[in-house]
Amino acid sequence: QVQLVESGGGLVQPGGSVRLSCGVSGRSIRFYNMGWYRQAPGNQRELVADIRIGGDTSYVDSVRGRFTISRDTAKNTMYLQMSSLKREDSAVYYCNTISGNWSWGQGTRVTVAS
Repeated sequence: QVQLVESGGGLVQPGGSVRLSCGVSGRSIRFYNMGWYRQAPGNQRELVADIRIGGDTSYVDSVRGRFTISRDTAKNTMYLQMSSLKREDSAVYYCNTISGNWSWGQGTRVTVAS
């Protein structure tokens, strides 16, 4: 059974940075196209960044240039470095495959506020 554990969120000032982590157990992330999702209140969950098996990455326009997705296959952990944060980045952040077919973790909340 796959378990996803997101961590690293918190209260961040606008313009600040934070790094999220996604620990995965039960599967090796090196064999899956993985992604970071977020869900703000009243909104659907959206995929904001993904990293493919071969290492290619892609981002939605709203975060491109500010967020960086990466992974450490030895630690079976994925990361999302978030910089130049805006209030509209406030959301609960989740990790999963890009098809979202694993059981969702609890997410980690990022609140961007002064």
